[in-house]
Amino acid sequence: MDSSTSRRRDVAYQLHPFTNLQRHEAEGPLVITSGKGIYVYDEAGREYIEGLAGLWCTALGFGEERLAEAAGRQLRRLPYYHQFGSKAHDVAIDLAERLIHLLPVPMSKVFFNSSGSEANETAIKLVWYYNNALGRHRKKKILSRLRAYHGITLGAASLTGLVIAHRDFDLPIPQVRHADCPDYYREARPGESEEAFATRLAESLEQQIRREDPDTVAAFIAEPVMGAGGVLVPPRTYFEQVQAVLRKHDVLLIADEVICGFGRTGRMFGSETFGLRPDIVTMAKALSSGYLPISATAISEPIYQALVRQSEKIGVFAHGYTYTGHPVACAVAREVLDIFEERDLLGHVRRVAPRLQDGLRALADHPLVGDVRGVGLLAGVELVPDKAARGVFDPPGSAGKLCVARAQAHGLIVRTLQDTVAFCPPLVISEPEIDELLRRFRTALDETAEGFGK
Repeated sequence: MDSSTSRRRDVAYQLHPFTNLQRHEAEGPLVITSGKGIYVYDEAGREYIEGLAGLWCTALGFGEERLAEAAGRQLRRLPYYHQFGSKAHDVAIDLAERLIHLLPVPMSKVFFNSSGSEANETAIKLVWYYNNALGRHRKKKILSRLRAYHGITLGAASLTGLVIAHRDFDLPIPQVRHADCPDYYREARPGESEEAFATRLAESLEQQIRREDPDTVAAFIAEPVMGAGGVLVPPRTYFEQVQAVLRKHDVLLIADEVICGFGRTGRMFGSETFGLRPDIVTMAKALSSGYLPISATAISEPIYQALVRQSEKIGVFAHGYTYTGHPVACAVAREVLDIFEERDLLGHVRRVAPRLQDGLRALADHPLVGDVRGVGLLAGVELVPDKAARGVFDPPGSAGKLCVARAQAHGLIVRTLQDTVAFCPPLVISEPEIDELLRRFRTALDETAEGFGK
């Protein structure tokens, strides 16, 4: 079957996420049929470096046979079982135990879901259930941040601080508020240091909590590095100061580790890299290297004890999914953790990450590059029409769109977040492969500059 037939069939039968549907009808999709290592291949056999690890998730790259074998073994032994009514199976037990021991702060229990959105949806419900158990029936508001991304289900999309996720979906829900975005490049005042900027944001957060009434504010959710909001690395001392405010007002901290978890920042969790001490941790994506849908929501002992008391009062803890702790997904995730340990993936990331970060920062003098930021194997390059004025393109996103299109033409798949080009390659990438990624991106960047007369 030729590629044009596949594209026509796709347009005829599929509804695509985060896609301009009218443009998709006219242009059709890029149809990917196979992958190996950091590369994927389309129907015509063309090779692409997958510079975003799919959607920030294929940490071990494509075609990892051990994960396929782990899935196959589990499919033959116990392909499915549920967790309702005190049922359990060995692979979910093993995985939960390992996650509890891996997490950088003491946690009590793990609840499994199927996606990052579900992990954060579960976190919302547990925060509400917890405060009801404590008799704090007004303490229900959850603070997120502008430009944050926490998922796309009803509650998680409300936490997401992107207008596009709310517009015409009748969101956000009433219990969600949004605090300042810690974008130092765009939001800092002239001459303001990172520490001073962080202090200003922490003071603004405290003022916001006071305006809302601390007795009504239950939790604050944050990605250690904001992913889809533009790969925003927190300014120095930001989380230290924010956490002091949260403790002062008895506000829980939810760390959204969906992108940063499992090695992306050079530590197992982004919370370790940036000094977060969360009460709840959500995980997904690299937990299974994206091979099967699985996520996790970990909770502290005080939260768990409140859930126990409340479920005894009600008669049941009435939350869960058909696929909570799916045995095949758990088996794959368990194998991922084995591979991380056996291959010293964290050490590998720390060794090769400077090649990516330094290579991108070397583009700082390019006429289109306004800011380069990142940590570990996660980075963003923000494009601007005027470096001195730090302006934005008209329309916003036009330069980013052209740049990722030119990159794809040269065999590199990256993602544009407005006019920031995001990089999140598989953690198994080598230094020569990073060099090739950088070469392809530089070519695309130069062609984008030509398109804008630079």
